[in-house]
Amino acid sequence: MEMFLGFVVLLLCLLIGVRHGGIGLAVISGIGLVVFVFVFGYKPGSPPIDVMLTILAVVTCAGFLQTSGGLTVMLQYAERFLRNNPKQVTILAPLTTWFLTVLCGTGHVVYTMFPIIYDIAIKQNIRPERPMAVASVASQMGICASPVSVAIVSIVGFMATAGYHYTVLQILAVSVPATGLGVLFAALWSYRRGKDLDKDERFQEFIKDPENRAYVYGDSESLQGQQLPKSYFHAMYIFFCGILVIAALGNFPDLLPHFPDAKGAMKAISMTAVIQMVMLLVAAVILFVCKVKAKDVGNSQVFKSGIVALVSVYGVAWMANTFFGAHMTFLREFLGNAVAEYPWAFAVIAFLTSKLVNSQAAAIAIVFPMALGVGMDPVIVMSFISACYGYFFLPTYPSDLACIGFDRSGTTRIGKYILNHSFMIPGLIGVISGCVVGFIMAHIVL
Repeated sequence: MEMFLGFVVLLLCLLIGVRHGGIGLAVISGIGLVVFVFVFGYKPGSPPIDVMLTILAVVTCAGFLQTSGGLTVMLQYAERFLRNNPKQVTILAPLTTWFLTVLCGTGHVVYTMFPIIYDIAIKQNIRPERPMAVASVASQMGICASPVSVAIVSIVGFMATAGYHYTVLQILAVSVPATGLGVLFAALWSYRRGKDLDKDERFQEFIKDPENRAYVYGDSESLQGQQLPKSYFHAMYIFFCGILVIAALGNFPDLLPHFPDAKGAMKAISMTAVIQMVMLLVAAVILFVCKVKAKDVGNSQVFKSGIVALVSVYGVAWMANTFFGAHMTFLREFLGNAVAEYPWAFAVIAFLTSKLVNSQAAAIAIVFPMALGVGMDPVIVMSFISACYGYFFLPTYPSDLACIGFDRSGTTRIGKYILNHSFMIPGLIGVISGCVVGFIMAHIVL
């Protein structure tokens, strides 16, 4: 009974916190913590300090990348690629937004791409819903495939804490093909979704009004033709070099400094510390080479979004660790048997948790330590990494709402019954196929 009441408190904190956004979720988690410790008598858990410090370093570096203009260069290249292949925008747009997220570590880069994708689609007489909805889904699926995302950084930290020292490349060898192929399958399904514009009665009725027609077919802003300063390109190259250094050091641990552990044995420093140092170094190089104003970094969208994610992970992970730690014996026996017999159960738990907290990083902070703590095979845990993206299920996430707003044709929308929205089927196809591919890759790689 006590465990059930504790779970209700945990669930209520998540549900109420989500309504107030990421920082609101973190502080409301404090209510759960106080209830658990002072009312239920649970021993306080430990916040994931190493994970949080790594997230802070990565977010700071990403903030310098955006402020220096390096992100603008990436977006310009992405737009050029899509405009050179306009008839294949339904396939190429989601792959592009996925890849941008992989490079930058955040799905928020997609906002700049929406008007570009719309402009290309409408001028090719392609139903904008086809590329735009799946592009929104793809931008979020790329989070668990990025070596500099909060999600992957968290996974590296939680795996290391549980005693599983997988390299960054090993984790990416599972998540990149899983999420990438998931996006491709969703895009292929979207290729013929909905009615063609000339056969869509609702659309044709809308554009009968000359003002509406001008609104629908009007030009969108473009980065093409803009001459960007050389410093923008320098920032991008510096950032890419940092990612390559992390990948190399993660895959070849012999290159890392070694120090004696408590028993006197020489041991390499942890990859979480390496990521922190390299990301701070990259930010410093960008600061000096590109002459960035450090005070402007705090105002960048990427930095603000990352700090919100950091605070969210802090509160949610601490509260969840306290609850699950108090009942670990029962959970180890119950969940261990359930997952051993029905490994897909973990995917369902991750998916539902992600929807509850509207964040892959926060979902990972809850379900990964719990699963590893009860003795779940890390190969199975990594198999279903794609399932950590479930917040498309209800069309309330900012990128999905922005996608609807940027589609001036009105084809990307929320249906009459809420769940029949434009993102549902692409999201389900992406996650389910991603889990299947992830299951195969995890058993090959790990």
